[in-house]
Amino acid sequence: MLAAPQLQSWVLPAGAARRPPAPFLPMSRAEMEQLGWEQCDVIIVTGDAYVDHPSFGMAVIGRVLEAQGLRVGIIAQPDWHSAGPFRALGRPRLFFGVTAGNMDSMVNRYTADRRVRSDDAYTPEGKGGLRPDRSVIVYAQRVREAYRDVPVVIGSIEASLRRIAHFDYWSEKVRRSILLDAKADLLVYGNGERQVMEIARRLDAGEHIGSLTDIRGTVYARRGLPAGWIEIDSTHLDAPGPLNPPLDPYALDGVRSAPPGAGKVAAEPGLNVVRFLRSVRNEDRAHSVIRLPAYEQVADDPVLYAHASRILHLESNPGNARALVQRHGDQDVWLNPPPIPLAMAEMDWIYELPYRRQPHPAYGQAQIPAYKMIRFSVAIQRGCFGGCTFCSITEHEGRIIQNRSEDSVIREIENIRDQVPGFTGVISDLGGPTANMYRIACRSPAIESACRRPSCVFPGICPNLNTDHSALIGLYRRARELPGVKKVLIASGVRYDLAIESPEYVRELAQHHVGGYLKIAPEHVREGPLSMMMKPGVGSYYRFKELFDKYSQEAGKEQYLIPYFIAAHPGTTDADMLELALWLKRNGFRADQVQAFLPAPMATATAMYHTGRNPLHRLTRTSAAVAVPKGLRVRRLHKAFLRYHDANNWPLLREALRRMGRADLIGPGRHQLIPSWQPQGTGQAHEGRRAANPRGQPMRTQHTGLPRVPRPPAKGSGRK
Repeated sequence: MLAAPQLQSWVLPAGAARRPPAPFLPMSRAEMEQLGWEQCDVIIVTGDAYVDHPSFGMAVIGRVLEAQGLRVGIIAQPDWHSAGPFRALGRPRLFFGVTAGNMDSMVNRYTADRRVRSDDAYTPEGKGGLRPDRSVIVYAQRVREAYRDVPVVIGSIEASLRRIAHFDYWSEKVRRSILLDAKADLLVYGNGERQVMEIARRLDAGEHIGSLTDIRGTVYARRGLPAGWIEIDSTHLDAPGPLNPPLDPYALDGVRSAPPGAGKVAAEPGLNVVRFLRSVRNEDRAHSVIRLPAYEQVADDPVLYAHASRILHLESNPGNARALVQRHGDQDVWLNPPPIPLAMAEMDWIYELPYRRQPHPAYGQAQIPAYKMIRFSVAIQRGCFGGCTFCSITEHEGRIIQNRSEDSVIREIENIRDQVPGFTGVISDLGGPTANMYRIACRSPAIESACRRPSCVFPGICPNLNTDHSALIGLYRRARELPGVKKVLIASGVRYDLAIESPEYVRELAQHHVGGYLKIAPEHVREGPLSMMMKPGVGSYYRFKELFDKYSQEAGKEQYLIPYFIAAHPGTTDADMLELALWLKRNGFRADQVQAFLPAPMATATAMYHTGRNPLHRLTRTSAAVAVPKGLRVRRLHKAFLRYHDANNWPLLREALRRMGRADLIGPGRHQLIPSWQPQGTGQAHEGRRAANPRGQPMRTQHTGLPRVPRPPAKGSGRK
């Protein structure tokens, strides 16, 4: 069922296919003239600076299309205040591709506390402010102003995670599908190579953009149900209780309508709607679509929003997912099933296209921080089956791991060694969304295709999951034995509950691939928050730490784990954060900076944040509520618990401890969390006055001999 043609099987006519690859995809008319081009076939508009590296989405899509014989141009970080910069390369022959870049533009620009960030890692010299908020919408609308009749295809993680009605944290409301707000013709979600190639092929063959309604991994708008399709009511599949007002028994037009004054309930087609059958025959599944509650309904009803989120995540396996449809006003937003995962040969082909692995020469000597971080790294896999509810990787890349071959990875390392300026012999990362899911998959393709579990490793590791790390161990060994390679580091996060299934992998990691510190993400230590995150219990952390310390000592190395934690995640109470703070103190951890939960669009935890319900379980109107830390004060308190050692947080923590009946934790004892006195010059932000130290001296920072915990990456940002 998952079989698909090889990506590289389609090429344009031979004359076009023989065109040599461009040194860099052109960003100006002058570069087009040097290449002998009069017109681009496709123009990609991106919110990131153009770096010709396979970790940057615009480079991957551009090179994939170029390999089909197409002429691809790049408009990077254009001035969006007018349509003029969007005409820089002229009119494309086939379509504009619009992307916000490797990160969601709102996550890129704002912190979890909605403060504007001062920098942008994907911009020359890290300068902030060179991309607009909601970049996909702004860019698409400017493209329409520049060339009204050219098809517009939107993609990237920003479009992918906003493909249906979604809660928007920055405006605190449910927004429409971004397809409609951007006024685009087509939305590509997930990794887009298959979809974009098919779109280009069919447009080149003369098809109209409006006819491209059958491409997996795409979203489009339409009116009405196609002939021969069966519509399934999602509220029957997973009924959350009474939903709609009584139907009008006098309706004569075949349309179900609500009586006057019943509220915002869109009329529903009365034909071909499955309401009482629990399943559709297998032969009819390919022509069945699940009707989600309409945008107007989920915007008004938190329970329906949580229900729609649950259905979307249940219908995410490309082996069994059905199309989804959601009405927005007088039109439907139609989501085709997810794209077929890439085979190993296809992954190899994509990553071995002729990338220059450098920023475009137009940037001169300017440093692009994101490029500096990844220029010596190699992606070995895509996807994640962890299913962490706060993370957007699974929603974007899928749960099925897509792997490169060992030979392909080795060739890329050799290419870095021989061609990338500044290489000193250190590969900064071999990884992907996670470090250790390479070539790990379900033991049975049939079971994998039928599975609807949101995670393969929660609440425990699925017995059908093959946890053998031998392929990854072999890759590590081969990589570090290459001439000219001094060290291969692992910077991607290690899924430690999976790693302890292979002690040999932990040995290999600790003894050869850690530069003193290894980041892992327990996120919390209490069962309540962990169950809402779909993260393992702290026992797995202890087991991994035991193995890591043992093998580090065997190698004669002093190495430390750097644990990351999230403050203010749905399901977290003040008592949970207190317990975490006490755990941190007992273990000697002092976080320099902490990450507060950021509700990324479409994430399961975001549905919890918005609705106060848990869509991990079947929902009803009487389902138990989820504790949600909302508001600046409680979020600040939860962050303060993680930074219990910061004297500026002590007044806030003292107040909270007294309110919680835990004043016994205030004092000088080792078992107590914070002292009763205040160092001079600290705590003014909370108390509005200078608090004196009884001894008249500033407090000294206790040295624990353990590392400070650096700031973790923003949750929900995703990764290509």
